[in-house]
Amino acid sequence: MQQLVLDMGLPAGPSLQNFSAGANEAALAHLKLWLGPAGTPRRSPVPTYLWGGNACGKTHLLKAMGEALQEQGARVGWLDAGVQVTPEFDESWACVLMDDVHAYSTAQQQLAFNWFVHAQTLQMAVLASGSLPPADLKLRDDLRTRLGGGHVFVLQALSEPERRAVLRQAADERGIALSGEVMDYMLTRFSRDLGSLMELLKLMDGYALQTRRAITIPLIKAMMDNT
Repeated sequence: MQQLVLDMGLPAGPSLQNFSAGANEAALAHLKLWLGPAGTPRRSPVPTYLWGGNACGKTHLLKAMGEALQEQGARVGWLDAGVQVTPEFDESWACVLMDDVHAYSTAQQQLAFNWFVHAQTLQMAVLASGSLPPADLKLRDDLRTRLGGGHVFVLQALSEPERRAVLRQAADERGIALSGEVMDYMLTRFSRDLGSLMELLKLMDGYALQTRRAITIPLIKAMMDNT
């Protein structure tokens, strides 16, 4: 069988606009308020820490803030547990972003502490995320206390009804007739985090257009066999 090539373009990157807040509206509003319009002074750089389980949007929000700042012409420092080669602290940064702090190695904790101290000295914002509340993080004390010393928000993953509502809206915007049966199949057979589901929806739409078929469970199975 000839394999079909789906040229779907680059997936949309994380942004504050495409973040489905659900129960996390307070955290989103806080970040938008701090960011403000381009060219306006930013508010007091009190550290902000976001925590919660998988697929609750922590990394999405950190990356979205980084993108928003860069769109405003600012530069940011980024550190996550997978970073092996880190840049030197740069006084021209507008913000320091630290993702998945719960997984930092000893060396990364030292680096994060140093960045934190430099940032606070320069009145630079720090936005961090982890899977646990600050008090429960297995990190060095001086870093843990700083992470918990500002605004702390617990994020919650979207409920299934909320996830369905977002999928339904996205399908409607694409002009897709998404049956309840297909949605059930998507939610039970694939990763349930919203980013993966939205990418699946995009692939299904492209495959349906390419094969000139309606989106059904057999079409999804055929797509998975041919991609």
